[in-house]
Amino acid sequence: MKKYPMGTLGSESRRRLLAGVAGVGALVAFGTGRALAAPLGGSAALGLAEIPDGTLAEQLLYALPGKVPLIKKSFRPPNFETPIQYFRTPITRNDAFFVRWHLAGIPELKAQDYALTVGGESADREVKFTLDQMKKDFKAVEITAVCQCSGNRRGLFQPHVAGVEWGVGAMGNAVWRGVRLRDLLAQAGLKGNALEVVLNGAETPVIDKTPDFVKSLPLDVALDENTIVAYEMNGKPLPHWNGGPARLIVPGWTGTYWTKQFVSAKVVSKPEGNFWMSTAYRVPRDKYKMRHFTSQFGHPNEPITTMVVNSLVTSIQSGQRIARGKPIPVKGIAWDSGAGIDRVEVSTDYGASWHKAKLGKDLGRFSFREFALELPTHDSGAVLVMARATSKSGETQTEQLVFNPAGYHHNVMQRIYVEVV
Repeated sequence: MKKYPMGTLGSESRRRLLAGVAGVGALVAFGTGRALAAPLGGSAALGLAEIPDGTLAEQLLYALPGKVPLIKKSFRPPNFETPIQYFRTPITRNDAFFVRWHLAGIPELKAQDYALTVGGESADREVKFTLDQMKKDFKAVEITAVCQCSGNRRGLFQPHVAGVEWGVGAMGNAVWRGVRLRDLLAQAGLKGNALEVVLNGAETPVIDKTPDFVKSLPLDVALDENTIVAYEMNGKPLPHWNGGPARLIVPGWTGTYWTKQFVSAKVVSKPEGNFWMSTAYRVPRDKYKMRHFTSQFGHPNEPITTMVVNSLVTSIQSGQRIARGKPIPVKGIAWDSGAGIDRVEVSTDYGASWHKAKLGKDLGRFSFREFALELPTHDSGAVLVMARATSKSGETQTEQLVFNPAGYHHNVMQRIYVEVV
């Protein structure tokens, strides 16, 4: 197969890209949602030609109840990706926010019936909080933070790996409102041997042998002022599809720890050893710049924890034509695990030189940060636009994929082919 330098698209890649767009017209029935005979548009053009053919053939736009049409990855459990156009603003709309569940047994919890139980062997007592009690008895706090699935961009891995073949949209940025988890833990009391807080949601497996989706956090992260139990998202009650009535928010950490329909927090003195901690969601040791979860170390791997620095161009698509003399508008978003974005740079000469983009308003260190830059065009021909973000901690996006068999932490510099005509 012919190779194209630095991610440019040849005729075969263009054919696959267009085929992926055209392959979403099938109609299906699922609950009270609806499928749409509509193309994926910009989403398919931003790297999705790299996704396996079988996944592209099965993708379609589908509207869950209360959601705009999202990119279907699976119906059971429901996994739906946000199309690219909804990332053209720093805050992701509730009805466009991606959907990610691990288990298919998802109850319809009503706000008046919701309760969170806090206790465990390393707590002094067990206490239960209703949603009304949280709102009335505890200080409400807000934080703007990115929720990103650990496997976002897994479908872009080469060679391909198993799992949900996400494109670029298994993420979203919202303003979360709720109460600090540490305030609830304080009501239960913590013993001196407390090590981790075990997290469980209301979702359940439909097959007995499937392990319940249970996660844990280091005690200091659970007690961090930014870790909250959220009941509002962008000023509205937390949607069912995104974990309502209440979910855990762990800013800077990947979404696997953001427990949806959060109903139980147990303080324990030993590392949690269930499947989702000891086997799943682990990466090779010391391969990534992320927070270490030392009580969960296991040779030769460790749990995925915090996000790596990344960016996404949302204003142009691979294969797009731009009139000579008009600038190439490069706009997008960048994010990291909480150091904050220092700069975003753009190159059109295969990385020989870089131009700094203008950063948008700072909405907080855990939020998307917008960037924008217009690049002049003088000659006709192919142009490869590359973008890279650097955090205030000095972490920069990678040039080459850092491979792991689970398909996590894809933060390769984006490469977009455009044609000046």
